Amino acid sequence: MAKLKGLKCRECKKEYPAEPLHVCEFCFGPLEVNYNYDEIREAISRDTISQGPKSLWRYAALLPIEGPPTVGLHGGLTPMVKADRLARALGLDSLYLKNDTVNHPTLSFKDRVVAVALTRAKELGFDTVACASTGNLANSVSAHAAQAGLKCYVFIPSDLEAAKILGNLIYKPTVVAVEGNYDDVNRLCSEIASEYSWAFVNINIRPYYAEGSKTLAYETAEQLGWRSPDHVVVPIASGSLLTKIWKGLKEFEQLGFIPPVKTRVSGAQAEGCSPVAEAFKAKRDFIKPVKPRTIAKSLAIGNPADGYYALKTVKETGGSVETATDPEIVEGITLLAETEGIFAETAGGVTIAVLKKLAAQGKIRKGDVTVAYITGHGLKTQEAVMQAVGEPVRIQPNLTSFEQTIQNTKRREA
Repeated sequence: MAKLKGLKCRECKKEYPAEPLHVCEFCFGPLEVNYNYDEIREAISRDTISQGPKSLWRYAALLPIEGPPTVGLHGGLTPMVKADRLARALGLDSLYLKNDTVNHPTLSFKDRVVAVALTRAKELGFDTVACASTGNLANSVSAHAAQAGLKCYVFIPSDLEAAKILGNLIYKPTVVAVEGNYDDVNRLCSEIASEYSWAFVNINIRPYYAEGSKTLAYETAEQLGWRSPDHVVVPIASGSLLTKIWKGLKEFEQLGFIPPVKTRVSGAQAEGCSPVAEAFKAKRDFIKPVKPRTIAKSLAIGNPADGYYALKTVKETGGSVETATDPEIVEGITLLAETEGIFAETAGGVTIAVLKKLAAQGKIRKGDVTVAYITGHGLKTQEAVMQAVGEPVRIQPNLTSFEQTIQNTKRREA
């Protein structure tokens, strides 16, 4: 029996074949992959994982592909950083950072989901891939499509950061800059997907694409010595990452790899685009779309596809959802850099700012084993911190000029 039973509606539970589908035709609920866990249990163990590839594909038995992986063979298995200096600054004892700023090849967690999506797209016979993106996804789809020899179209908001636009163009896809925000881009792509036989990774291939995020949870548990953390802090854009981290932990529990999971899952949003946080604080069980206005463009999704499920996960696990203002985002980026030497993009600044708030509020306990997810590199969003980092010290090319500068610096510090 195959490990992939097919797809299943998250609402009415109607089952579908494992094809490029993403919406239930009966209740319009989202579809997700339906696995045969008895078959998976025979194919994977702690030992097979430990002896597997030094990449996300060590967990291939738990991912929605039918053959061997063919795209993104070097992504994942990023460092789990014991962040002692940041922990001291925040009053915590046991803080870890899952550092996807160094993911291969485009320096964000999207390299995980795209590796899975494009491997599955090739299995389904597609020769053209596409996406709607706030930046990181487009970078990753462009790079992986180039490596896989697939035709590629990426659709982005026209006001995207310059580094992310360059990070698309260099791979020679067709880049379409849409006059509007991400939600406008996504609506357009939904229309295009119904007219063209392309693999839109976050539309018709979305059920497979989203599963790649589970590898962050698997790596977290493995790198912590086969256990789940007490608390995790996850940035929220569409909400899918947060829900899949929870799903991944629960799958490891189901397979007997880790003890019962008691992790509290908290979400981090930019204040200028915080529909999930607003629903959480208002004690609502539904999401009201908002118009994004934030420097954290990678999180600027005003109508998050998985917002309802992210909210549900947070509530069920006893977590929280907090927000960060633009100045707090910049402060979070610089705090992470100066304590742990990690340069994160604005989404990372949101995560650290919210981590700081939750610690100050006592929602993260001092002794909790806490993991914060840093999902993209700061070189992608340099504009956000240009005014916050200061200028180089300028001197003449002689020792006297240098020593005068040193003395001036010491006097200022005194």
